[in-house]
Amino acid sequence: MRTWSSVSLPRVPGTPRPLRLFDTSTGQVRPTAPGTTARMYVCGITPYDATHLGHAATYLAFDLVNRVWQDNGHEIHYVQNVTDIDEPLLERAERDHDDWVVLGLRETALFREDMEALRVLPPREFVGAVESIPEIVEVIAKLLADGAAYRAEDPEYPDIYFDHAATGRFGYESNYDGPTMSRFFAERGGDPDRPGKRHPLDALLWRCARPGEPSWDSELGAGRPGWHIECSAIAVNRLGMAFDVQGGGSDLIFPHHEYSAAHAEALAGTHPFARHYVHAGMIGLHGEKMSKSRGNLVFVSRLRADGVDTGAIRLALFAAHYRSDRAWTDALLTEAQDRLLRWRAAFALPAGPAADGTVARLRDHLADDLDTPGALAAVDAWVAEAFQHKGTESEAPAAVRTAVDALLGVAL
Repeated sequence: MRTWSSVSLPRVPGTPRPLRLFDTSTGQVRPTAPGTTARMYVCGITPYDATHLGHAATYLAFDLVNRVWQDNGHEIHYVQNVTDIDEPLLERAERDHDDWVVLGLRETALFREDMEALRVLPPREFVGAVESIPEIVEVIAKLLADGAAYRAEDPEYPDIYFDHAATGRFGYESNYDGPTMSRFFAERGGDPDRPGKRHPLDALLWRCARPGEPSWDSELGAGRPGWHIECSAIAVNRLGMAFDVQGGGSDLIFPHHEYSAAHAEALAGTHPFARHYVHAGMIGLHGEKMSKSRGNLVFVSRLRADGVDTGAIRLALFAAHYRSDRAWTDALLTEAQDRLLRWRAAFALPAGPAADGTVARLRDHLADDLDTPGALAAVDAWVAEAFQHKGTESEAPAAVRTAVDALLGVAL
Protein backbone atom coordinates (compact mmCIF):
# COMPACT_ATOMS: atom_id res chain seq x y z
CA MET A 1 0.00 0.00 0.00
CA ARG A 2 1.04 3.57 -0.58
CA THR A 3 1.86 5.53 2.55
CA TRP A 4 1.51 9.29 2.94
CA SER A 5 3.93 12.18 2.50
CA SER A 6 6.28 13.10 5.31
CA VAL A 7 7.41 16.40 6.75
CA SER A 8 11.02 17.31 7.34
CA LEU A 9 12.23 17.22 10.93
CA PRO A 10 14.46 20.16 11.85
CA ARG A 11 17.47 19.35 14.01
CA VAL A 12 17.11 20.49 17.61
CA PRO A 13 20.30 21.81 19.23
CA GLY A 14 21.30 20.44 22.61
CA THR A 15 21.37 16.99 24.15
CA PRO A 16 18.62 14.46 23.36
CA ARG A 17 17.13 12.30 26.12
CA PRO A 18 16.72 8.50 25.80
CA LEU A 19 13.07 7.51 25.71
CA ARG A 20 11.36 5.68 28.58
CA LEU A 21 7.92 4.14 28.04
CA PHE A 22 5.36 2.29 30.11
CA ASP A 23 5.30 -1.39 29.19
CA THR A 24 1.94 -3.09 29.68
CA SER A 25 3.49 -6.54 30.12
CA THR A 26 5.64 -5.52 33.11
CA GLY A 27 3.55 -2.64 34.43
CA GLN A 28 6.63 -0.43 34.57
CA VAL A 29 8.08 2.60 32.82
CA ARG A 30 11.29 1.25 31.33
CA PRO A 31 13.95 2.60 28.97
CA THR A 32 13.58 1.76 25.33
CA ALA A 33 16.92 0.61 24.05
CA PRO A 34 16.91 0.56 20.27
CA GLY A 35 19.97 -0.20 18.28
CA THR A 36 20.98 1.98 15.37
CA THR A 37 17.52 1.31 13.93
CA ALA A 38 14.48 1.58 16.19
CA ARG A 39 11.76 -0.88 15.18
CA MET A 40 8.09 -0.13 15.82
CA TYR A 41 4.83 -1.76 14.79
CA VAL A 42 1.54 0.07 15.36
CA CYS A 43 -1.74 -1.65 14.58
CA GLY A 44 -3.66 0.20 11.90
CA ILE A 45 -7.27 0.83 11.04
CA THR A 46 -10.06 -1.36 9.78
CA PRO A 47 -11.22 1.01 7.04
CA TYR A 48 -14.99 0.96 7.29
CA ASP A 49 -15.39 4.55 8.52
CA ALA A 50 -13.45 7.80 8.71
CA THR A 51 -10.61 8.58 11.10
CA HIS A 52 -11.99 9.70 14.45
CA LEU A 53 -10.23 11.35 17.36
CA GLY A 54 -9.67 8.03 19.11
CA HIS A 55 -7.59 6.94 16.12
CA ALA A 56 -5.85 10.31 16.03
CA ALA A 57 -4.87 10.14 19.70
CA THR A 58 -3.26 6.73 19.21
CA TYR A 59 -1.29 7.61 16.09
CA LEU A 60 -0.20 10.95 17.55
CA ALA A 61 1.19 9.17 20.63
CA PHE A 62 3.35 6.91 18.49
CA ASP A 63 4.28 9.84 16.29
CA LEU A 64 5.90 11.29 19.42
CA VAL A 65 7.79 8.03 19.96
CA ASN A 66 9.05 8.32 16.39
CA ARG A 67 10.09 11.95 16.88
CA VAL A 68 11.91 11.38 20.17
CA TRP A 69 13.78 8.42 18.71
CA GLN A 70 14.78 10.48 15.68
CA ASP A 71 15.94 13.26 18.00
CA ASN A 72 18.20 10.61 19.55
CA GLY A 73 19.69 9.84 16.15
CA HIS A 74 17.99 6.50 15.47
CA GLU A 75 16.91 5.35 12.06
CA ILE A 76 13.27 4.28 12.26
CA HIS A 77 11.74 1.16 10.80
CA TYR A 78 8.05 1.79 11.42
CA VAL A 79 5.44 -0.63 10.11
CA GLN A 80 1.68 -0.17 10.18
CA ASN A 81 -1.01 -2.46 8.80
CA VAL A 82 -4.46 -1.89 7.38
CA THR A 83 -7.05 -4.57 8.14
CA ASP A 84 -8.74 -4.30 4.77
CA ILE A 85 -10.61 -7.60 5.11
CA ASP A 86 -12.56 -8.31 8.30
CA GLU A 87 -16.11 -8.69 9.60
CA PRO A 88 -16.77 -5.00 10.42
CA LEU A 89 -15.77 -3.94 6.90
CA LEU A 90 -18.00 -6.56 5.28
CA GLU A 91 -20.90 -5.74 7.58
CA ARG A 92 -20.68 -2.01 6.87
CA ALA A 93 -20.47 -2.60 3.13
CA GLU A 94 -23.56 -4.81 3.24
CA ARG A 95 -25.46 -2.32 5.38
CA ASP A 96 -24.71 0.55 3.02
CA HIS A 97 -25.05 -1.49 -0.18
CA ASP A 98 -21.41 -0.68 -0.95
CA ASP A 99 -18.63 -2.74 -2.45
CA TRP A 100 -16.33 -3.77 0.40
CA VAL A 101 -13.20 -3.22 -1.71
CA VAL A 102 -14.30 0.28 -2.72
CA LEU A 103 -15.27 1.11 0.87
CA GLY A 104 -11.88 -0.02 2.17
CA LEU A 105 -9.94 1.90 -0.46
CA ARG A 106 -11.99 5.04 0.09
CA GLU A 107 -11.58 5.09 3.87
CA THR A 108 -7.90 4.18 3.68
CA ALA A 109 -7.33 7.13 1.34
CA LEU A 110 -9.13 9.43 3.79
CA PHE A 111 -7.04 8.06 6.65
CA ARG A 112 -3.86 8.90 4.73
CA GLU A 113 -5.14 12.44 4.13
CA ASP A 114 -5.95 12.87 7.82
CA MET A 115 -2.56 11.57 8.96
CA GLU A 116 -0.75 13.83 6.53
CA ALA A 117 -2.79 16.83 7.65
CA LEU A 118 -2.01 16.02 11.30
CA ARG A 119 1.71 15.91 10.40
CA VAL A 120 2.04 12.31 11.57
CA LEU A 121 5.33 10.90 10.30
CA PRO A 122 4.47 8.04 7.94
CA PRO A 123 5.52 4.42 8.43
CA ARG A 124 8.25 3.06 6.25
CA GLU A 125 5.88 0.22 5.35
CA PHE A 126 2.10 0.57 5.19
CA VAL A 127 0.77 -2.92 4.58
CA GLY A 128 -2.72 -4.21 3.81
CA ALA A 129 -4.01 -7.55 5.02
CA VAL A 130 -5.22 -8.52 1.55
CA GLU A 131 -1.82 -8.02 -0.06
CA SER A 132 -0.29 -10.06 2.78
CA ILE A 133 -2.49 -13.15 2.41
CA PRO A 134 0.26 -15.32 0.82
CA GLU A 135 2.63 -14.71 3.73
CA ILE A 136 -0.20 -15.17 6.26
CA VAL A 137 -1.05 -18.53 4.68
CA GLU A 138 2.59 -19.58 4.97
CA VAL A 139 2.64 -18.67 8.67
CA ILE A 140 -0.59 -20.54 9.40
CA ALA A 141 0.64 -23.61 7.56
CA LYS A 142 3.76 -23.64 9.73
CA LEU A 143 1.69 -23.31 12.92
CA LEU A 144 -0.40 -26.27 11.76
CA ALA A 145 2.69 -28.32 11.03
CA ASP A 146 4.19 -27.47 14.43
CA GLY A 147 1.03 -28.45 16.31
CA ALA A 148 0.29 -24.93 17.52
CA ALA A 149 -2.84 -24.81 15.35
CA TYR A 150 -5.59 -27.26 14.44
CA ARG A 151 -8.72 -27.58 12.33
CA ALA A 152 -12.08 -27.33 14.03
CA GLU A 153 -14.13 -30.50 14.14
CA ASP A 154 -16.66 -29.35 11.59
CA PRO A 155 -17.00 -31.29 8.33
CA GLU A 156 -18.57 -28.32 6.52
CA TYR A 157 -16.28 -25.51 7.73
CA PRO A 158 -13.06 -26.89 9.25
CA ASP A 159 -11.71 -23.47 10.20
CA ILE A 160 -8.18 -23.29 11.56
CA TYR A 161 -7.66 -22.22 15.18
CA PHE A 162 -4.65 -21.38 17.32
CA ASP A 163 -4.06 -23.37 20.50
CA HIS A 164 -3.83 -20.49 22.95
CA ALA A 165 -1.67 -22.59 25.30
CA ALA A 166 0.91 -23.40 22.61
CA THR A 167 3.68 -21.19 23.99
CA GLY A 168 3.05 -21.69 27.70
CA ARG A 169 3.19 -17.91 28.13
CA PHE A 170 -0.33 -16.89 27.17
CA GLY A 171 -1.48 -13.94 29.26
CA TYR A 172 1.92 -12.36 29.92
CA GLU A 173 1.26 -9.33 27.73
CA SER A 174 -2.08 -8.28 29.27
CA ASN A 175 -1.74 -9.88 32.72
CA TYR A 176 -5.51 -10.34 32.73
CA ASP A 177 -7.14 -13.14 34.70
CA GLY A 178 -9.22 -15.85 33.08
CA PRO A 179 -12.66 -14.26 33.53
CA THR A 180 -11.42 -10.93 32.13
CA MET A 181 -9.91 -12.66 29.12
CA SER A 182 -13.12 -14.57 28.50
CA ARG A 183 -15.22 -11.41 28.71
CA PHE A 184 -13.00 -9.37 26.39
CA PHE A 185 -12.59 -12.24 23.94
CA ALA A 186 -16.37 -12.46 23.57
CA GLU A 187 -16.80 -8.69 23.33
CA ARG A 188 -13.93 -8.00 20.92
CA GLY A 189 -14.38 -10.28 17.96
CA GLY A 190 -13.78 -13.70 19.48
CA ASP A 191 -16.02 -16.75 19.08
CA PRO A 192 -15.84 -18.63 22.40
CA ASP A 193 -18.96 -20.69 21.72
CA ARG A 194 -18.01 -21.88 18.25
CA PRO A 195 -18.60 -25.67 18.05
CA GLY A 196 -15.59 -27.77 17.14
CA LYS A 197 -12.98 -25.72 19.00
CA ARG A 198 -10.82 -27.33 21.66
CA HIS A 199 -10.99 -24.36 24.02
CA PRO A 200 -13.18 -21.22 24.13
CA LEU A 201 -10.08 -18.97 24.07
CA ASP A 202 -8.56 -20.50 20.94
CA ALA A 203 -8.47 -17.79 18.26
CA LEU A 204 -9.37 -18.02 14.58
CA LEU A 205 -6.47 -18.17 12.14
CA TRP A 206 -8.20 -19.10 8.87
CA ARG A 207 -11.91 -18.89 8.10
CA CYS A 208 -13.00 -21.34 5.43
CA ALA A 209 -14.95 -19.85 2.55
CA ARG A 210 -18.67 -19.28 3.12
CA PRO A 211 -21.21 -18.53 0.40
CA GLY A 212 -21.34 -14.84 -0.44
CA GLU A 213 -18.11 -13.99 1.41
CA PRO A 214 -14.78 -13.02 -0.19
CA SER A 215 -12.18 -15.76 -0.08
CA TRP A 216 -8.77 -16.64 -1.48
CA ASP A 217 -7.54 -20.00 -2.71
CA SER A 218 -4.54 -21.38 -0.83
CA GLU A 219 -2.91 -24.54 0.44
CA LEU A 220 -5.16 -24.16 3.48
CA GLY A 221 -8.24 -24.29 1.28
CA ALA A 222 -10.30 -21.34 0.14
CA GLY A 223 -10.86 -18.78 2.89
CA ARG A 224 -9.56 -15.64 4.55
CA PRO A 225 -7.36 -14.86 7.55
CA GLY A 226 -8.35 -14.10 11.09
CA TRP A 227 -7.52 -10.76 12.64
CA HIS A 228 -4.59 -11.40 15.00
CA ILE A 229 -2.48 -13.53 12.69
CA GLU A 230 -2.38 -10.68 10.19
CA CYS A 231 -0.32 -8.49 12.50
CA SER A 232 1.91 -11.36 13.60
CA ALA A 233 2.89 -12.19 10.03
CA ILE A 234 3.31 -8.60 8.85
CA ALA A 235 5.40 -7.59 11.88
CA VAL A 236 7.68 -10.63 12.05
CA ASN A 237 8.35 -10.68 8.32
CA ARG A 238 9.43 -7.04 8.33
CA LEU A 239 10.81 -6.32 11.79
CA GLY A 240 11.83 -9.72 13.13
CA MET A 241 11.27 -10.81 16.71
CA ALA A 242 11.97 -8.71 19.79
CA PHE A 243 11.36 -5.43 18.00
CA ASP A 244 11.26 -2.34 20.16
CA VAL A 245 7.63 -1.25 20.43
CA GLN A 246 4.28 -2.88 19.66
CA GLY A 247 1.73 -0.10 19.84
CA GLY A 248 -1.98 0.55 19.68
CA GLY A 249 -4.98 1.66 21.69
CA SER A 250 -5.66 0.17 25.11
CA ASP A 251 -8.62 -1.75 23.68
CA LEU A 252 -6.05 -3.87 21.79
CA ILE A 253 -4.29 -5.11 24.94
CA PHE A 254 -6.56 -8.14 24.81
CA PRO A 255 -7.30 -10.04 22.71
CA HIS A 256 -5.43 -8.54 19.77
CA HIS A 257 -1.96 -7.93 21.15
CA GLU A 258 -2.01 -11.00 23.37
CA TYR A 259 -2.75 -13.26 20.41
CA SER A 260 -0.45 -11.45 18.00
CA ALA A 261 2.39 -12.07 20.43
CA ALA A 262 1.39 -15.69 21.06
CA HIS A 263 1.10 -16.49 17.34
CA ALA A 264 4.52 -14.99 16.59
CA GLU A 265 6.24 -16.62 19.56
CA ALA A 266 4.78 -20.03 18.69
CA LEU A 267 5.94 -19.53 15.11
CA ALA A 268 9.47 -18.42 15.99
CA GLY A 269 9.98 -20.48 19.12
CA THR A 270 11.46 -17.44 20.82
CA HIS A 271 10.27 -14.78 23.26
CA PRO A 272 9.34 -11.92 23.26
CA PHE A 273 7.43 -10.73 20.22
CA ALA A 274 8.09 -7.12 21.27
CA ARG A 275 10.27 -5.59 23.98
CA HIS A 276 7.66 -2.96 24.88
CA TYR A 277 3.88 -3.21 24.60
CA VAL A 278 2.63 0.37 24.63
CA HIS A 279 -1.01 1.43 24.68
CA ALA A 280 -2.78 4.75 24.31
CA GLY A 281 -5.90 5.57 26.31
CA MET A 282 -9.40 5.95 24.93
CA ILE A 283 -11.01 9.22 23.88
CA GLY A 284 -14.55 9.72 25.14
CA LEU A 285 -17.48 11.86 24.11
CA HIS A 286 -20.51 12.51 26.32
CA GLY A 287 -19.33 10.05 28.93
CA GLU A 288 -18.62 7.07 26.64
CA LYS A 289 -15.61 5.79 24.76
CA MET A 290 -15.55 7.16 21.23
CA SER A 291 -16.15 4.17 18.94
CA LYS A 292 -17.71 3.28 15.63
CA SER A 293 -20.09 0.81 17.25
CA ARG A 294 -21.57 3.55 19.46
CA GLY A 295 -21.58 6.11 16.68
CA ASN A 296 -20.36 8.88 19.03
CA LEU A 297 -17.55 9.99 16.78
CA VAL A 298 -15.76 13.23 16.09
CA PHE A 299 -14.03 12.86 12.74
CA VAL A 300 -10.71 14.46 11.94
CA SER A 301 -11.92 15.15 8.40
CA ARG A 302 -14.97 17.00 9.74
CA LEU A 303 -12.85 19.19 11.99
CA ARG A 304 -10.57 19.92 9.05
CA ALA A 305 -13.56 20.79 6.85
CA ASP A 306 -14.74 23.18 9.58
CA GLY A 307 -11.41 24.99 9.36
CA VAL A 308 -9.89 23.69 12.60
CA ASP A 309 -6.09 23.97 12.54
CA THR A 310 -4.63 20.49 12.91
CA GLY A 311 -2.00 21.96 15.23
CA ALA A 312 -4.84 22.71 17.63
CA ILE A 313 -6.04 19.09 17.36
CA ARG A 314 -2.56 17.91 18.31
CA LEU A 315 -2.40 20.30 21.26
CA ALA A 316 -5.88 19.31 22.46
CA LEU A 317 -4.99 15.62 22.44
CA PHE A 318 -1.62 16.34 24.10
CA ALA A 319 -3.26 18.25 26.96
CA ALA A 320 -3.59 14.99 28.92
CA HIS A 321 -1.25 12.01 29.15
CA TYR A 322 -1.42 9.57 26.26
CA ARG A 323 -2.19 6.62 28.54
CA SER A 324 -5.16 8.29 30.19
CA ASP A 325 -8.77 7.81 29.15
CA ARG A 326 -10.03 11.33 28.54
CA ALA A 327 -12.95 13.26 27.14
CA TRP A 328 -13.11 15.40 24.04
CA THR A 329 -15.04 18.63 24.58
CA ASP A 330 -15.57 21.91 22.81
CA ALA A 331 -13.83 23.63 25.72
CA LEU A 332 -10.75 21.42 25.24
CA LEU A 333 -10.53 22.37 21.58
CA THR A 334 -11.06 26.07 22.34
CA GLU A 335 -8.28 26.00 24.92
CA ALA A 336 -5.96 24.34 22.40
CA GLN A 337 -6.82 26.92 19.72
CA ASP A 338 -6.09 29.73 22.19
CA ARG A 339 -2.79 28.10 23.15
CA LEU A 340 -1.80 27.79 19.49
CA LEU A 341 -2.52 31.49 18.90
CA ARG A 342 -0.50 32.49 21.98
CA TRP A 343 2.44 30.37 20.92
CA ARG A 344 2.42 31.74 17.39
CA ALA A 345 2.30 35.30 18.65
CA ALA A 346 5.18 34.68 21.05
CA PHE A 347 7.34 33.03 18.41
CA ALA A 348 6.79 36.03 16.16
CA LEU A 349 8.38 38.35 18.73
CA PRO A 350 11.78 39.79 17.84
CA ALA A 351 13.38 38.35 20.98
CA GLY A 352 12.65 36.25 24.02
CA PRO A 353 14.14 34.56 27.08
CA ALA A 354 16.89 31.99 26.67
CA ALA A 355 15.71 28.86 24.88
CA ASP A 356 18.14 26.22 26.19
CA GLY A 357 16.34 25.51 29.47
CA THR A 358 12.93 25.31 27.82
CA VAL A 359 14.15 22.95 25.12
CA ALA A 360 15.80 20.78 27.78
CA ARG A 361 12.59 20.63 29.82
CA LEU A 362 10.59 19.81 26.69
CA ARG A 363 12.95 16.92 25.98
CA ASP A 364 12.87 15.77 29.61
CA HIS A 365 9.09 15.56 29.68
CA LEU A 366 8.70 13.77 26.38
CA ALA A 367 11.44 11.28 27.25
CA ASP A 368 9.58 10.48 30.47
CA ASP A 369 6.83 8.28 28.99
CA LEU A 370 5.62 11.07 26.67
CA ASP A 371 4.61 13.51 29.39
CA THR A 372 2.88 15.93 27.03
CA PRO A 373 1.12 17.97 29.76
CA GLY A 374 4.55 18.75 31.20
CA ALA A 375 5.92 19.51 27.74
CA LEU A 376 3.11 21.95 26.99
CA ALA A 377 3.57 23.61 30.37
CA ALA A 378 7.27 24.12 29.65
CA VAL A 379 6.47 25.94 26.41
CA ASP A 380 3.66 27.89 28.09
CA ALA A 381 6.11 29.14 30.70
CA TRP A 382 8.52 30.37 28.03
CA VAL A 383 5.68 32.07 26.15
CA ALA A 384 4.44 33.84 29.29
CA GLU A 385 7.94 35.09 30.04
CA ALA A 386 8.40 36.24 26.45
CA PHE A 387 5.22 38.31 26.63
CA GLN A 388 6.50 39.93 29.81
CA HIS A 389 9.53 41.06 27.76
CA LYS A 390 11.87 39.13 30.03
CA GLY A 391 14.41 38.25 27.43
CA THR A 392 16.53 39.84 24.78
CA GLU A 393 17.84 36.85 22.83
CA SER A 394 16.89 37.33 19.21
CA GLU A 395 17.46 33.66 18.32
CA ALA A 396 15.36 32.26 21.18
CA PRO A 397 11.89 32.36 19.53
CA ALA A 398 13.16 30.44 16.52
CA ALA A 399 14.97 27.90 18.74
CA VAL A 400 11.87 27.07 20.80
CA ARG A 401 9.70 27.05 17.68
CA THR A 402 12.06 24.53 16.05
CA ALA A 403 11.90 22.25 19.10
CA VAL A 404 8.09 22.41 19.15
CA ASP A 405 7.99 21.57 15.44
CA ALA A 406 10.45 18.66 15.67
CA LEU A 407 9.37 17.12 18.98
CA LEU A 408 5.65 17.96 19.29
CA GLY A 409 4.91 18.10 15.58
CA VAL A 410 3.16 21.46 15.83
CA ALA A 411 4.00 23.84 13.00
CA LEU A 412 4.24 27.44 14.16
